[in-house]
Amino acid sequence: MKTYDIAIVGGGLAGLTASVYLARAGFSVVLLEKSAQIGGRAITIRKNGVLFNLGIHALYQGGAAEQVLNELNVKVEGGAPASKAGIVWNDRFHAFPGNGLSLLTSKLFSGAALMELGKLIFSLGKTDLNHLPPMSLREWAEESISDPMVRHFIYAVCRANSFVPDPDAHLAAPGIRQLQRSFRRKAFYVDHGWGFIVKGLEQKAIQEGVTVLKQQNVKQIAFDGVKHTIHVADGETLRVNDVVMAAGLRESLRLFKGAEQTSLSRWGDDSQPIFAACLDIALHKLPKPDLNRSAVFFLGQPLFLVTPSNFSKASDDGSAIVQVVKHLGTDRGESNPKQDEKQLEKALDLIQPGWRSEVAARQFLPRMTVVHGFNSVNTPSKAIGPAVPEIPGLYVAGDWVGHGELLADTAFASGKRAAEAIILRHEHESKSRSKTI
Repeated sequence: MKTYDIAIVGGGLAGLTASVYLARAGFSVVLLEKSAQIGGRAITIRKNGVLFNLGIHALYQGGAAEQVLNELNVKVEGGAPASKAGIVWNDRFHAFPGNGLSLLTSKLFSGAALMELGKLIFSLGKTDLNHLPPMSLREWAEESISDPMVRHFIYAVCRANSFVPDPDAHLAAPGIRQLQRSFRRKAFYVDHGWGFIVKGLEQKAIQEGVTVLKQQNVKQIAFDGVKHTIHVADGETLRVNDVVMAAGLRESLRLFKGAEQTSLSRWGDDSQPIFAACLDIALHKLPKPDLNRSAVFFLGQPLFLVTPSNFSKASDDGSAIVQVVKHLGTDRGESNPKQDEKQLEKALDLIQPGWRSEVAARQFLPRMTVVHGFNSVNTPSKAIGPAVPEIPGLYVAGDWVGHGELLADTAFASGKRAAEAIILRHEHESKSRSKTI
């Protein structure tokens, strides 16, 4: 039986983040990952010299992800999309300059709509989200925007930057925060794929003394009132003081003995995973370079297209990379993968006709889990974890453990919160023992 101070179950962004902070604080840490590769949904796959993420991945500058990476000294390079965008409305493509007075050149919106959009973008920067009452994105938009085309555009941008397709479920405050970042060009696409971030975090973890164990299929975790016992599939057993569950909510419920009697069960009832169908295409060259846009928003359709090769490096030979996503929302399996793939291909036909003869590599993910949970209008003030209050020494982290963040920001922030909660608890216990002595 091996002993460590802390075990982290799950080697994704949240687990890696927690491991580095805890090891830096002097704890002996073991990270257990069931796969042969660290990183979870942040891994990058190489195909024919092209680096594909698992769907569209953007790092938002000024968010928790950037803060954590800076604190851990993990260097990331890449680029932000240019303001040159496109809009599809009624299956027709419209070029859309995205900033300043150039908005006035758009032929899609009326003059009054353009003026309202310009004022809205300006006012968003001054919106105090701390004083915004709990409301849905649709409620906010209906109150704040009179022109229906402008509302369509705002909904499309919010779908793209949050993966929450339903404005009735999307909480207004985090939605507006993402709008603020989008209109300030805060979306950042990482050179060499997100696997580069994973590699940097893993290197930091190992440097700080974390024991990283891959292909470790945890079967059960039990708490005996003193310590946690972790049973691994190969028969090995670990004893630890603290456990950080960073393997997802469903996995946490399955692995921890007695989880149905804890807050984990309630969090599971409230949690809503979000899915998407993702098509990544690498092209030897863009057949229609004059139609090249950094991003294309589909109004009234749950689609979004981005061309990350315009501003980041993800291939050996400079191939053009185009990513198209269909937002499936909280779909429970009703979508048809073949129909979804055809719809994504049709969207690409509209933006880059002739693309099929230029394909260098291709990846289709029919039902990608883009996030395991988010703060919806039904749970506006829900702040999950990091501690599971019924069980001492049990903590949770991951993209479902949100305190108002979205997507990768949630994963990084929750990993840091779990580590800080453990560090703080042990500091208090150490002070209590010192006073007793």
